[in-house]
Amino acid sequence: MSKSFKRNISITGATTFAYLKVTEPSSYAAGIQGIKVALDHVSKESGLFRSLKTLSQMNQKEGFDCPGCAWPDPEKPSKLGEYCENGAKAIAEETTFERVDRDFFKRYSVEEISNWTDYQIGKSGRITEPFVLNPGSVHYEPISWADAFALIAKELKQLKSPDEGIFYTSGRSSNEAAFLYGLFVRAFGTNNMPDCSNMCHESSGVALSQTLGIGKGSVVLEDLHEAEVIMVMGQNPGTNHPRMLTALQKCKEKGGKIITINPLSESGLNRFKNPQQLKGILGAGTSLTDIFLQVKINQDVPLLKLLMKRLAKRDQAGEKVFDHAFIKEKTNGFDALLKDLEHYDETQLLEFCGVASKQVDLAVDVLAKRSKIIICWAMGLTQHKNGVENIKECVNLLLLKGSIGKKGAGTCPVRGHSNVQGDRSVGIMHYVSKPLNQALKETFDFEPPNHEGLDTVNAIHAMHNKQAKVFIALGGNFVSAASDTSYTAAALQNCDLTVSISTKLNRTHLTAGRTALILPTLGRTEQDKNRFVTVENSMGKVHQSKGKMKPASEKLMSEPEIIAGIADAYFGTDSKIDWKTLGSDYDLIRNKISKVLKGYNDYSNRSKGSGFYLPNNAREADFSKMPNGKAQFSVCKLPIHNVEQDEFVLMTVRSHDQFNTTIYGMNDRYRGIYGERRVVFMNPEDMQDHNVHSQQVIHLTSSYDGKVRKAENFKVIPYDIPRQNLCAYFPETNILVPIDLYADQSNTPVSKSVVVRIEPA
Repeated sequence: MSKSFKRNISITGATTFAYLKVTEPSSYAAGIQGIKVALDHVSKESGLFRSLKTLSQMNQKEGFDCPGCAWPDPEKPSKLGEYCENGAKAIAEETTFERVDRDFFKRYSVEEISNWTDYQIGKSGRITEPFVLNPGSVHYEPISWADAFALIAKELKQLKSPDEGIFYTSGRSSNEAAFLYGLFVRAFGTNNMPDCSNMCHESSGVALSQTLGIGKGSVVLEDLHEAEVIMVMGQNPGTNHPRMLTALQKCKEKGGKIITINPLSESGLNRFKNPQQLKGILGAGTSLTDIFLQVKINQDVPLLKLLMKRLAKRDQAGEKVFDHAFIKEKTNGFDALLKDLEHYDETQLLEFCGVASKQVDLAVDVLAKRSKIIICWAMGLTQHKNGVENIKECVNLLLLKGSIGKKGAGTCPVRGHSNVQGDRSVGIMHYVSKPLNQALKETFDFEPPNHEGLDTVNAIHAMHNKQAKVFIALGGNFVSAASDTSYTAAALQNCDLTVSISTKLNRTHLTAGRTALILPTLGRTEQDKNRFVTVENSMGKVHQSKGKMKPASEKLMSEPEIIAGIADAYFGTDSKIDWKTLGSDYDLIRNKISKVLKGYNDYSNRSKGSGFYLPNNAREADFSKMPNGKAQFSVCKLPIHNVEQDEFVLMTVRSHDQFNTTIYGMNDRYRGIYGERRVVFMNPEDMQDHNVHSQQVIHLTSSYDGKVRKAENFKVIPYDIPRQNLCAYFPETNILVPIDLYADQSNTPVSKSVVVRIEPA
C-alpha cells in the first residue's frame, strides 16, 4: 500500500459513564483498606502467593527496586514489606498472567485497540516477543530480534542527518541502560535526547542549578525525620509517593510541624494510617497537616512573598527570624530580595493567593521560631509558565532561614519515576556538557556532538514538521505523557519509524509511524542472567536492583542488550566500541561510568547493600562554584493568568488508581470517585453561577495560538476547590495543553495551569 495510507486511530479511547459512583472523599490514607485493595490487585493479576513472594523482595537490599516512584528506602527496610499500595499495583501489572502475543495481535488491529480505554489497553498483559507494524498494515506481526535491529539500522542510515533521529528516555530504565543509550546516541552523532524530566522536574533542575549549584534536592531521608518544619507544596504524597507519609509521620512524632500548601485538601496529608503498625490498621492513625493553606492554582509565589514579607517585618522588629550569619557568609542578593518584597501590597497578595490572613499568620508563627525547615514539592509547582520561579521562591525562603546544608533542612523535589534522576546523572540530556564530552572522548575514542539537541517539546515539533523521521523510546508512553495529545500523536505518525522498548502495551504503540516496532524487555522483577542493575532514588543514593522472577517470556531481552543490539547493527565493524560486550557485561558498563563521571568510583561494589550517595554541594552548603562563591537569592515576578469571568484555571492530577500514564484501576477512593475517570472537580459556588448541576456532562475547551482544543464528555463533581479553579485527571485532559505553552527556561508543559471554558455536552 502507498505511503499515503493512514490508520484510523483514536487518541482518547472509549467514553462511558455506566459505572460512576460518587461518595465523600476519604478522611485518611492507607490503613487496612489500602492493604485490602493491594491484595485484590495482586491476586487478580498474578495470584496471591506468587505476588506476596515477589513483594517481599521489593525495595529490600538484596531485592529489586520498585518500578514506581523514586522515594528512598530506609537504612533498615521493614520486614513486613517496604512498599505501598501503588507499588503493589505496579508489581501486579508487571507479573500479570496476561500476555500480548501473536494471537492477540491477530485478533485485534491497532485501530480496534485504540478505541479501548487506557485502562483496558494496560490490562492486555506483557509483550512476549518483538513485533513490527508494517507500512499499510493495521496488525502487528512477529519479527526476529536480528531483523528488528537490522530494520532500525537501515532507517537510521537513511537519515540525511543524525539530528533527524529522536531518542527518548523514560525514568524506568536503569543507570546501565541509560548510560549505554546516551553513549550510542552521541556516537550516532546527535544530542536529541528528550526525556521524561523535560515534562516534570526540569523546572526544579533549572532553578536549583541557578540558585544552589546542583539540579537535585539537598536532603536525605533521615533529614525529614529530624525537621522542625516540613512544607509540602503542590504535591499529593498519599497517591503519588505513599511511602513519604511514613517519613512525615516520624517528623510529627518528634514534634515537627507540617504545613501543606495545595489547591486541594488531600486525604494522605490529613490523616495517615500506617499499615506497618497495629495502631495504623486498627487505630485512628496520625494527623499530619498542622496548617493547611488552600492556595489558588499557581498562586504559590504571592503566598511565599506574603510569608517572607511578614517574616521580614518581625525580623526587622528585633526578633531573631532570619539567619543573618548564614545570609552574610553563604548568600548573594539578600538586599535586592528585601527591596522587591517592599513593592508588594499585602492585601493584593492575599487576594491573589486566596488564603485567609489568619492562616498565613499561623504559618508565619511556625516558620519564625524554627530553622530546620524542608520544602517538598512536585508537579504542582513545576508545570507552570513560571515553574522555575516557583522553585526559586522556595529557595529564597530556605536561604532566609539558613535552612540549606544542615541536618533536618533543605530542598526536596520529590521525583516521580523510579530512576528519572539516575538517567540524568549518567548522561541523558539534550544539552551539551563539555566535561562529559571530554570524558567520553578520552574513554571511548570518538568525538561527541557539540551542538544542543532537542528537548521533548522541540522534538515533537520536529517530528510534526517532518524534520525528524525516526523516534526511539527507551520505555514510557510518550503520546500519553506529552502535552497536546492530538499534535503529539500526529507528530509520531509522521515518522518513518517509531520504536518502543516496553514491557506492556500502551497507547504510544498505536499512534505509530509508517513502520513501528515494539521491542519487549525484562521488568524490574525478573531474572537477568544473574546480573544486577542500579538506580538512583529521589535523594541521590545509588543502589542495586536484582529481579528474582522467571521472565514473562523466553524471548525477552534486557534493556542494555537491546541497546547494544541496535548499536551493533548500526555500526557493525565501523566502531571502536564493542557494543555487544558492553550490553552483556553490566560490571563493564559500571566501570566505564566510573571513568566518565565523578562520584561513581568502585561502582559495582559500592552499589550493593544500602548503596552510596552521589556528591551534593548543597547538602554541604558548599557554593564555591557559584557566582561570588555563594548561593543566589532571586527576585521573582507574580504569575499572571488574565482569567475572564467565564474562564477557569485547570490543573491535571493523577487518580489514586494511577501511576503516571499507567491506569491500574478506575477508582480514586481518596477523592470519592469510583468507576470513572472522565470527571472534573468544580467549586459548588462556581457550579451555581454557571448553572451546572452535579454529574452534568460538559466539554472542556482551551483557546491558545488561534486554536480551540476540546476534551469531550466530563461529568462535573462538586468539590472543595478554590473559585475559578478546576481539576481533572491526565492523560484525559492533556489534549487541552497547548504544545507551545511551557515554562520559561525549562520548557516544561504547563499541565497544572491551563485556562479553559466549559460548555454543555
